[in-house]
Amino acid sequence: MSRTMADPFILDRIPHRPPFLWLDRVVEITGETIRAEKTVPTDLDLFQGHYPQYPLMPGVLLCEAVFQAGALLIGELSRCETGEAEGIAESGRMPVLTRILGAKFKREVRPGDVLEVTATLVERMGPAWILKGSVRVGGKIAVQVEFACARKGA
Repeated sequence: MSRTMADPFILDRIPHRPPFLWLDRVVEITGETIRAEKTVPTDLDLFQGHYPQYPLMPGVLLCEAVFQAGALLIGELSRCETGEAEGIAESGRMPVLTRILGAKFKREVRPGDVLEVTATLVERMGPAWILKGSVRVGGKIAVQVEFACARKGA
């Protein structure tokens, strides 16, 4: 299986690692929004079992890409607020998914597609962060999801 080199910016900020890292690079963080990308490898093992005659990226993994982008965003917003020098991976205080408020699957994602992943902060209530995000392929929405996280750990 081919592996792309994970961006150190991402590796320094969230605990996810291949084969469960669903972001390759951060394109931009502006205000309360992050944009990232992931190229779906054509030789992922999961395509051998998920509709092998017509391989599709599982929707749950598309949502996971959005959740990971949200974790990066929470980490960066927290760093700005507190002036922390370390990322959330080093601090041990990781955003953990606490609720999926809704997901809509609009378009298939196939091997080789480039995911354009966004996550935006909607609201912060104490330790909870409410976010919304999407995955686009070729500029067209594949998935939209709203979710909540809370920072857990040390």
